[in-house]
Amino acid sequence: MRCPPLFELPPAPFDKFGWLWTEESPQLPNTMPCGSPWPLISIVTPSFNQGQFLEETIRSVLLQGYPNIEYIIIDGGSSDNSTEIIKKYEPWLTYWISEPDKGQAHAINKGLSHATGKVFGWLNSDDYFHRSALRSLIELRQNNPGSIAWVGACQDIDIYGRPLRWRSPRVGNKKQFGNWSRDAWIAQPSCLFDAKAFFDVGKIDEQLDFVLDVDLWMRLAEYGNFASKNKIISYERMYSKTKTRKNIPMQQAEHILINFKLGQPEVAQKRMAECMTFALDAWPFRKLLRYFIKRSISWIWQCFRRLCKL
Repeated sequence: MRCPPLFELPPAPFDKFGWLWTEESPQLPNTMPCGSPWPLISIVTPSFNQGQFLEETIRSVLLQGYPNIEYIIIDGGSSDNSTEIIKKYEPWLTYWISEPDKGQAHAINKGLSHATGKVFGWLNSDDYFHRSALRSLIELRQNNPGSIAWVGACQDIDIYGRPLRWRSPRVGNKKQFGNWSRDAWIAQPSCLFDAKAFFDVGKIDEQLDFVLDVDLWMRLAEYGNFASKNKIISYERMYSKTKTRKNIPMQQAEHILINFKLGQPEVAQKRMAECMTFALDAWPFRKLLRYFIKRSISWIWQCFRRLCKL
């Protein structure tokens, strides 16, 4: 599907102006400057009770002016106005469903199982793309043959859409991504990645709730190179109700888990020391320990089952 022009979409509310409401990205020609067709991009939006933000997310995808896109929305059975918004844009969606799921990672995997593109990405339902974001990342892909992921900068915004800080990507290898935020960091909504590589590395780990993107970046970085540019691609919303803001200790516990799982015990031990110090000060330590043991047992059981199949 080609991204529709602005006039084809439902009109913006009377009090909304600017990008994604009354402004659009330029419509791209059917072929790239080299004469090749633009690669098919598959974007998935996982969502649950995010009706206050969801329309912005949807419009930012549909108004990219990109000539070859499929857009998939996986809603977890929302009880707010999310399904009404989705139905409003249904003619331009490749697929959507609203039903209970097992969380964000499961929703993304479920959405990408319906995708047929060469390039994948996901955009959470409280974030949105910058104008011409997809064109920018595909041009980066063309200029970096052999790369398997492409990432740009991110503008953090608050719950009302007001700008906070600008964040530039710092790409790296598996080891550097493992030492997240210190040696490497990228904004998830500002990244697209190769579809074949995604399936080859095993998709998203559905046991993870907080660092599912970091885990994927580590596995993809072992598979191939990331290319980056310091140009804004997305707007990521930062507010108190986001799950990572509400539960920093659990986020750190998952970082420790993936460091152990992906062969970085020294990084895991360092994080564990930091996390335990923080947890003793700010969070019930027993709850953190119980969570970590539960996840570790689940991971060991999965490894045992894989070995039994060999």
